[in-house]
Amino acid sequence: MKKSILYVCFAIISLVANAQTEKMYIYQQGQVKAIELAAIDSLVFAEDYIDWLDADQITTLVNKMYDDWDGLANEYLFGRDLMWEQAAGNDVAWGRPRPNPELVTLSLTQSVSVLNNAWNSLNYLIISANQVIQIITRMPTLSDEQQRQLGEAYFMRAVAHFYIAYRYGTSKQGVPFVRYEDFANGYDSSVAPQRATVMENYQLIIDDLTKAEELLPTFDAYDEADFGRAHKAAAVGYMAKVYTYWACWDSGKWAQVVACVDKLENTYGRALAQDFTDNFTSDKSKWANSEYLFSLPSEKVESEWKGCEFPGVVLVNKGWGKVNGWGQFKPTLDIYEEFSKDDSKLAAGQSTNLRKVNSLLEYGQQFQFFGETMNFWDPRDVETGFMIAKYLEPFGHANPIEEGYVCDNGNWPVARLNFPLMRFAECLLLRAEAYLAMGNATKATADINTIRDRAKLTPLAANATWTDLYHERRCELAFELAADHAFDCKRWAYAGNAE
Repeated sequence: MKKSILYVCFAIISLVANAQTEKMYIYQQGQVKAIELAAIDSLVFAEDYIDWLDADQITTLVNKMYDDWDGLANEYLFGRDLMWEQAAGNDVAWGRPRPNPELVTLSLTQSVSVLNNAWNSLNYLIISANQVIQIITRMPTLSDEQQRQLGEAYFMRAVAHFYIAYRYGTSKQGVPFVRYEDFANGYDSSVAPQRATVMENYQLIIDDLTKAEELLPTFDAYDEADFGRAHKAAAVGYMAKVYTYWACWDSGKWAQVVACVDKLENTYGRALAQDFTDNFTSDKSKWANSEYLFSLPSEKVESEWKGCEFPGVVLVNKGWGKVNGWGQFKPTLDIYEEFSKDDSKLAAGQSTNLRKVNSLLEYGQQFQFFGETMNFWDPRDVETGFMIAKYLEPFGHANPIEEGYVCDNGNWPVARLNFPLMRFAECLLLRAEAYLAMGNATKATADINTIRDRAKLTPLAANATWTDLYHERRCELAFELAADHAFDCKRWAYAGNAE
């Protein structure tokens, strides 16, 4: 089936717009043909020319998968909206009134815009990745850049597919998904098939991540300007997470979780950063630490800000008159009390629960803001008595806006941070969970104690239990959108591991 005439018009317009491009790729009758534009006097697009992208357009499409308008950093995804449903997990409360409380009470009976927007944004990423894969896989030879771009497309398709699959798929019904490269003559615009089970989706995701690992460079092969792009270890980290969710339905997958995390340690040299706060700092020299796996680097590049607005979304509304925080999510008493369980379990010589004070603020707690020492108070909206502090460090500089630590656009409150989507600490906890599920509490305890040691807490007094795992995962990963505590609760219930 041929694409509509709209594609033909788009191709003609794009050809004019890219007249200086040396080479373009025509996708015709199931094959990609490279055409030197300098040798073309005129080009007539017949009906069977169904799609094309030139090399610059492929690069643009790949780059858009990361950005704050069309990619993972956009407001409908990790910029903000994936957090609304996290109130159902009782770690955060909505800091300002909004409709659809059924998101929190798990009683949805109607369409909800924030879920629709996330669904559409994730599917847009899948479509973009599909377009890149369809073109590049039909090229006769690939440059190093095209090989990397193909790896990035497989990675992004897998990640977007995963965030849809675990949210909506079950053992009785998967989610719709299609791979354009499976169509010999090009994707025919048919409706993506509903997969029979979510396990089928997970296998397709693992297939894409496996290809991504093969094609992508290691993260240290990128120069500073490309920091944050997909790399081999990121693909393996996401494999560990996919297998963790898959294990809810098939306990045989726990062993794959262990294998993936072992590979991160032994092949890719991943380990915890020296300090917990090294993962949430404006100091760029610490962004590429050993814990880094995948993130949304947020900073001012020349005159343009890029990245994730979430640090400003959780800053108190109006930012005490200094900057336009939004105050839309606030910690609950429940998560505060979970953190506080460690107040009496500090390591020798330690006087502060470092993980708690660097994750949230409570009334009266001192912190740095615009170069001043302040005592926390919340002047507006819904008061829980707390504020998320995990992403607060850039706002502590004396002149954060002038010095490029905080965006001056209050409608887009980005701050200079390497906003994490996956870090090795989570993978250690995934492996600990796998060990517990396989009956090896001794090894689970070792991984949990590695996390606790970094947090300057005493080790567990006995072999780890599921309660210990829940506590550690909840406190270590609090307020990190990709960690997804609400869906942790759901998958633990599915797997029968809830206590």
